[in-house]
Amino acid sequence: MFSYNLKHDNLYATIQFHGDLDIEVTEMMEYEIIPALQQFSHIEIDLQEVPFVDSTGIGLLLNLIQTFKKGEDGVQVTITNIQPLVKEVFEMLQLADILGDEVLSFHS
Repeated sequence: MFSYNLKHDNLYATIQFHGDLDIEVTEMMEYEIIPALQQFSHIEIDLQEVPFVDSTGIGLLLNLIQTFKKGEDGVQVTITNIQPLVKEVFEMLQLADILGDEVLSFHS
């Protein structure tokens, strides 16, 4: 079962995801998570407790990031604490190249 915690201080938010990031999260992302993050200028997405991401989950992350980065006042978004199996998927899809090092950076 997927859940999330949102912590914030002024315009900086950290959202911690818990559980698999897959198709089951679609409605929650669209109707709860994205609206809850609208007021922040920096968003950290913490994937420490996400053991699995499928293609839908990748799409949800990309949509989340693109939603906040578009426009003149683009929000700074970073993804942190990526688990090894999720990191493998991100690397296979070359998400660091797509999103940029400011969003997603892997350190060997």
